[in-house]
Order: sequence, then structure tokens, then C-alpha cells
Amino acid sequence: MGINGCPVCLEKQRCIDELKEKIQSLEAKLRYQERKAQEGYFGSSTPSSKIPIKRNSEQKEKKPKGARQGHKGSGRKSHECEFDYAVEVEAPDICPECGGILEKKGVEERSVLDTPSQKPERIVFRLPKRYCYRCERTFTPQTPGVLPKSLYGNQLIANAMTMYYFYGLPMGRICEQTGVSEGSLMEVYHRMGRLFERVPQKLIEEYRQAPVKHADETSWRTDGKNGYVWLFATPDLSIFQFGKSRSSQVAHAVLGKDRLPGVLVVDRYRGYKKAPCEIQYCYAHLLRDVQDLEKEFPEEAEVSTFVAVVAPLLALAQGLRSQPITDKQFYRRAAKLRTEIKAAMERPARHMGIRRIQGIFRENEERLYHWARDRTIPAENNLAERDLRPTVVARKVSYGSISDNGAKTRSILTTVLTTLKKRGNDPAEQMKKTLDQLATNLKLDPYELLFQRNGPQE
Repeated sequence: MGINGCPVCLEKQRCIDELKEKIQSLEAKLRYQERKAQEGYFGSSTPSSKIPIKRNSEQKEKKPKGARQGHKGSGRKSHECEFDYAVEVEAPDICPECGGILEKKGVEERSVLDTPSQKPERIVFRLPKRYCYRCERTFTPQTPGVLPKSLYGNQLIANAMTMYYFYGLPMGRICEQTGVSEGSLMEVYHRMGRLFERVPQKLIEEYRQAPVKHADETSWRTDGKNGYVWLFATPDLSIFQFGKSRSSQVAHAVLGKDRLPGVLVVDRYRGYKKAPCEIQYCYAHLLRDVQDLEKEFPEEAEVSTFVAVVAPLLALAQGLRSQPITDKQFYRRAAKLRTEIKAAMERPARHMGIRRIQGIFRENEERLYHWARDRTIPAENNLAERDLRPTVVARKVSYGSISDNGAKTRSILTTVLTTLKKRGNDPAEQMKKTLDQLATNLKLDPYELLFQRNGPQE
């Protein structure tokens, strides 16, 4: 067919092409608005608490109760030899029905779990005073389990700290359980913050030397203003920094300026780019970006093909290290996965969304494949995400910190209690032991008492 040189026809065709482009652009904007209405302002990264419309959870088919046929059941077990104490219950010697004499037939044991009352007790310590005629001084013994000039016992303080800063209970509920006013509790918390003020810095020194480090941040209001909480974590410790800034200065203060060993696992936030160590980007965030691309352009065949190839590769990379395979098998599969991911990112693409994803992998190649060279390095940042989850819940309950001093206290005590739990301790119990030792000598090092288990040091 020949080319139609009619000026009118060419003008009509030009208008048709322009209208088609406008329609495609408007359809893309409409899809974006629909996704925003369903998923929230941040798309698939929107926290569950901020999703405008949530689907009802599907009713799953209930599993049949009891053990499978041919399998041994696991019902409620008795305490056997592991119990705190036994209670001897008295039995009547006369039958309650007929009045006859009852014959002894042994003892039946029943195992029960119970807890003593959580209501605080009012205690008066009677401290004997002794006078030395030679020194002309009066001596009074130290009150056991109580810090100097404290109205509250160490057990109450440890429980209140753990309930608020570790379990995230509302302040009103803690006041009801302890019988202490909100103002008095806050004074206790601030005193504990001053007492353990130097502990986080020593944990930061441990964090810097860790072979695998994680970092993340989320929003947190302080003094009515939008701010952030930063988390720096390893499997053995968690360091929280509550404040008003998302500036990279927070990360620089924790990581320092000197070159560090190991790898830092983070998302692609620019605040970590100048970290003095190797960086591994989180594949979970990259996978989310790839999946969002298909949601934004569902009718584009090129996009669907790209997502179908890349998404499974990124998912496999995240779960490969936890598979029950030998190290030799892991590194062989990791090398193959890396080659396939790089090949997918080098393929020519016309769609701009695909090019954007490919550009991320091409420009940051040195920050994307540490997981393939070392099995101890994860391809995702799930550890930091899990550590931040209780803080997100606390944000819903407390709405942030009232003052900068409150944010500082929360940083110190949340760091201490979370790290205690990670190291296999009961936070309240270990805190009580530490406070008891500090009650005898406030010059002792709280860090040594909390984490070293070497006993008190002068």
C-alpha cells in the first residue's frame, strides 16, 4: 500500500496518536489512584495500620483435633520433677454421702500453672541502728533490694520498665497494676535512663565489630513533631535511637568514621551510602518494587514477562541460605542465581519502568551480591524489620515521646532490655539482679553487671 500524502489525513492520524497517548497516560494515573486508595500512600510499603481499606481475613478450614491416625498424641503434660513447690491437700476421713469411713488409696497428682498476685506490697524495713563510741558515728545497714533514696523496690522498677519499654503496655495499665502514678513512674524511668546512660555506647562498639550488621528506621513523633527511630541490630544486640531527625548524621554517629569489618544490610536509603563498610541491599524491598511494576502496568506484556522472570529469582535468593543444603551446594546455587539475575538486568528493554529496575542493579552491583559470596550474609533485612515491629506497636499505643528527654530515656532502656532478651536473659529478672548489685555500690559498671555475668567488679 502506498503512503497517503493527504495533509488532512496526516493531521487526523497525528491527533489520533496524541489522543491514544493521553488515554494511556490517564489510564496509568487512574490505576495509580486506585492502588493508592486500596494500598495507602506508600503503595505496597504502606504499614498495615495505615491501609485505608483492609480485606476481611479468609476463613480457613479448621484442622481436626487430636493426633493423626497411627501417631502418638501430645496432650497436656504434668510438671513431673520440674515444679516450684507442692501443696498437700487435706482430705476428709468420713464419706460425705453416707458417713462411712474412707479408706486411703494413695495420692493423685494434678499439675497447675498459676502466678502470685501482681499487686505491689507495702513493706516496712526495720533497720537496726548501731553507735560506735570510738568513732562517734551511727551505722545503719543498707535496705536490701532498694536503690539509695528510692521509694520503690527494685522488683517493681524492673517490672515497670519491662512492661513499658519492652512489652509496650500503655502507661495507664501499668499505673493500675503497680499503684504508682504516671508522674512518679516517669521520674523512675528517667533515673534508670541516667543510671544506664553509658551502656548503649559500649554496645555500639560491639556492633561496629560484628561481621553482619543490620540497620533500619521508621517514623516516631517527639514533642508533637514528626521524627524517626533508628535501629542498629545484630543477632546479639539491638541499639535504638529515638529522635527528630532522619539525617545521615545518626547513622554516621553509630557507625563511626573508621573502616569497619563485615557487611551492613540495609534498604536503599541514602543515609547509609557513606557507611564505612561493605553494604548489602535488601532484596525484599527490590522484590516489592518489581511486583509494584506489574501492578502499575498490568496490560504491558513486556512488564509481565520481566516480573515473571525476576521475581522468582529474588525470592529464591532470599530463602537460599536457610535451605537444608551443604555449603558447597549453597555456593553453587548462589553463583547460578547471581548469573541469572545479572543476565535479566542486562537484557535490552523498551519499557521505562523495566529500565529503572535494571538501572538499580547495574549501578549498585557492588552492593547486591555479598549474600552469594558468604552464606552468613542474608539477602534481606528481616532481622531489623522484626526488631522494629514492637516499636511500631508502641507507636500506636503511646503516639510517640512527649519530650526529648523522654525519647532519650526510651532509647537507652529499650536498647538495654531488648539486648538482654536477645542474649537469653529474662529482662525483668536480669534488671532486678543488676539493680540489687548497684544498690550496694553505685560505682559498679552497669554494663558488666548486665551482660558479662562475671559478678560485680570494683
